[in-house]
Amino acid sequence: MISRAALVLLWAAASGAGAAEGISIEATRRGSAVEIHAFALVDASYGTVWSTLTDYNRLTEFIPGMKSSRILEHRGDTMVVEQEGEARFLFFWFPIKVTVVTTARPPLAVDVRLLKGNLRRLDGGYRLQQVAPGRIALRWIGVIEPEALPPLLGMLVMRATIEDQFTGMVREIERREAQPR
Repeated sequence: MISRAALVLLWAAASGAGAAEGISIEATRRGSAVEIHAFALVDASYGTVWSTLTDYNRLTEFIPGMKSSRILEHRGDTMVVEQEGEARFLFFWFPIKVTVVTTARPPLAVDVRLLKGNLRRLDGGYRLQQVAPGRIALRWIGVIEPEALPPLLGMLVMRATIEDQFTGMVREIERREAQPR
């Protein structure tokens, strides 16, 4: 039986309490899948945002929970990327090992689609919109369906993981932008 305090903590995590300032994450359960909408206003040049989003071989340096990420194939604006890591929420964790196809569509989007792995579904991507010079609206919109987690737990784990990873991406973009050129 889950205690009342545990239910309150689970509800707070699912509703976005504690999200990093300037970053919003919304998660909606769609059967056993989770639809995620992440948003941040980033004070950085378009070039810094784009180069960080597409730095697949270095993602492990700044994306929490990612243990490996490497490009297997590169065909024009399309890459096949193998990634391994874990999704976490409180004391629950779920290993993730996927091969994805990423398609860069400069200057507006990077799409991600699951080729194979231990997720049932992963479709989504980043969207960029310059709202002012040196200010980019960054969104990650997608659907993730884990294989082995009950729907409510899957939503909590995936939401928390995307929040951590999206926050890690935003922090790295801002760090790179602050570096002297």
